Amino acid sequence: MENISIDGVDRKILQELQMDGRLTISELSSRVGLSPTPCARRVAMLEKAGIIAGYSARLDQEALGLPVTIFVAVELERQSADALQTFERALRPFERVMECYLMTGTRDVLLRVVAKDLKDFDSFLEEQLMRVPGIRNTRSSFTLRTMIRRDRLPDI
Repeated sequence: MENISIDGVDRKILQELQMDGRLTISELSSRVGLSPTPCARRVAMLEKAGIIAGYSARLDQEALGLPVTIFVAVELERQSADALQTFERALRPFERVMECYLMTGTRDVLLRVVAKDLKDFDSFLEEQLMRVPGIRNTRSSFTLRTMIRRDRLPDI
């Protein structure tokens, strides 16, 4: 990952791609006021620098049969670097874990988990999460509905 300086045109490119990652270079260049070749070079530079980390489709979890979102706060027995790495490695194969954050405060880790229903989540807890060594305690909170969700970073 390179450390680069970005200008107003780069910011416009990033904003447009956050709104629609499927834009062609021709469409993108038109929206940001560049010709296609310099626009393509800038996009490549932003990708190489790691500012554009990748492209993906945003899927509707409910439409795909995973309507339940649960936040699981995890307290670990130990918080050493080795214990955290071991915990992280153990969680990587768990496809129901959509996000995992190291936290400050009384809980060490916060997970965002998706499930089909309560029974599916219970199976995930019993068969996967609670079998991870080093967990002292967990506390789960079920979402009732998503009030705000942004996939776009604030204007930079």
